[in-house]
Amino acid sequence: MLNYLLLFCLFGASVCQQKRPNIVLVLTDDQDVVLGGMTPMANVRRFIGNEGVTFANSYVTSPICCPSRASLLTGLYVHNHMTVNNSMRGGCYGHYWRNTLQKETFNYLLKEAGYKTFYAGKYLNEYGAVEAGGPEAVPPGWSEWRGLVGNSVYYNYTISNNGVPTASTDQYLTDVIRDLSVTFIESQTEDTPFLMVLAPPAPHQPFTPAPRHTGSYRNVTAERGPNFNVKAEDKHWLLRMPPSPLPDTMLPELDRVYRSRWESLLAVDEIVADVVAALDKQNVLADTYVLFTSDNGYHVGQFSQVYDKRQPYESDIKVPLVIRGPGIAPNSSSAEPVLNIDIAPTILKMAGLTPPAHMDGRPIDLNGNGKSDRYMLVEYHGEGRYGSVDDACPWKNDASRLAECYPQYECKCQDARNNSYACVRHFDTRTNMKYCEFADYENFVEIYDLSRDSFELHNALDRTLPAVRAWYSRALSRLLQCVGDTCALQVSMSQT
Repeated sequence: MLNYLLLFCLFGASVCQQKRPNIVLVLTDDQDVVLGGMTPMANVRRFIGNEGVTFANSYVTSPICCPSRASLLTGLYVHNHMTVNNSMRGGCYGHYWRNTLQKETFNYLLKEAGYKTFYAGKYLNEYGAVEAGGPEAVPPGWSEWRGLVGNSVYYNYTISNNGVPTASTDQYLTDVIRDLSVTFIESQTEDTPFLMVLAPPAPHQPFTPAPRHTGSYRNVTAERGPNFNVKAEDKHWLLRMPPSPLPDTMLPELDRVYRSRWESLLAVDEIVADVVAALDKQNVLADTYVLFTSDNGYHVGQFSQVYDKRQPYESDIKVPLVIRGPGIAPNSSSAEPVLNIDIAPTILKMAGLTPPAHMDGRPIDLNGNGKSDRYMLVEYHGEGRYGSVDDACPWKNDASRLAECYPQYECKCQDARNNSYACVRHFDTRTNMKYCEFADYENFVEIYDLSRDSFELHNALDRTLPAVRAWYSRALSRLLQCVGDTCALQVSMSQT
C-alpha cells in the first residue's frame, strides 16, 4: 500500500492543506475539442474553466474507447496495459485486466489509502460480459459501483448497482448519472475524502439528446474546415479508399450527427452544474478537485471520412481537459503537452500519494509551469470484423480485414486489420510535429508540421530530411518499448 500524509503541500502551492481533498472526474465518450466539441459546455467553462486551468495540448494514447480508458485508469501506455481494442480478445476487460491491472488503477490505490470511491456510467466496453463474471462482478477499488453494462447507450440499458443488475428502458442514462452523483455527494461527511468518477455516454453514437434538448442546435451544420471532405491523396490506404470525396448526398447526415452530438452533450453540461452546486451546498467545493476530459476525439467528414474515431489526426486524438481545485489559479491556461496517462499520477498526487514508479504518465503541473517539450506516443491496433462489412458494399470479399463498411456510410470503411499505426506527437518551444508509421503493406509514413499545417493537409514525408525521419523513427521505436520513467523520452540528433 502506498503511504500518504495527512498534511501535505500540492503542486508547489504556498498553503498546506490539513485535510485530503475530494476528487471528481467527469469523463465523456468520444468528445472532440478540435471541431468545436466544447461549444455546448457553457457550465464546464463557467464552473471549471473559469475557476481553474484549461489545457491547450491534451491528447490520448489511443483514439478508441477501451484502450484509452485503460490508459487513463492505470497511467500506462497501450503496449504496457495490453488492451489494444474494444473486444475482450483484444484485452478489453479481459483476463489480464481483471486479474492484474484492476488493482493498479488510481481508484484502487485511493481506496486503499482511505478514500471512499464512487463510479457511475460507462467503464470498459466489455464490462458485464458473461464470460467475465457478468454485471454481478464489481471491479475492485470502488466503494459504490453503478457501472454500465457494455458500451454507451442512452436508453434500454443495464446498470450494475454494486453487483445487482438493474435494467431500464425509459430513463435517460445521463440524467440517471446526474441524480446518482448528487445523491452520493449529499450523503458524504467531511470526515472521509471521496473520489467520484462520472462517465456519461455522450456524445457517443447513437448521439441521442435528452428530449428537452432535441433541436437545440437545429441550425448548426458540421464544421467545414479546410480538411472537410477533401480527397486524401497523400494519406494511408484506408483513407484513400473510395468514395473520396464523399458525395453531396452524404453531407446532410454529417450535419445531423454533428448537431446531435452537441445536443447530447447539453445534459452532461447540466451534470457539471449540478455536481458543483451539490459540492458547494455540502461546503466541500473549496476542498475538491474537479476534472473534465474525454476518452478520445472524433471526426465528422475530415479527409472524406464519415464519422468515427480510430485515426491519428488531431480531431481523433486531441481532447478537452479542464481542472479546478485547491491551489489552481482561476481562469488560467497551460500549453503543457499532456496525455491521458498523466491523469492517474495527477490524481494520486492530488491525494498526497506518490505515483507508482511503473506508471508511464507523469503528474500534470497545475500551476501552468509544466515543461513544454515532450515526445508523446499514440498507438492504435486496427480491427477487421466479420459482420461489419455489408454485402451491398463492393469489398464484401475482404470482410475479414475490413470493418464498419455500410451503405449508409456510402460503404466508406472506418477500420481495417492493418489500420495499425504508432505516432510520435512532439512538442517543444519551436516544434509541433507528428510522425506516424503504419503497419500496412506499404509501410506507410505520414509526417506533419502542425505549426505550418494545422489541418494536416499535406503529408511532409517527401519534404523531410532523411536525418529528421531517422530521428523520429528512433524516438518512436524507443517509446514503443518504454516503461515508467523511460517514457520521459529525450532523443537528440546525435542518437540517430
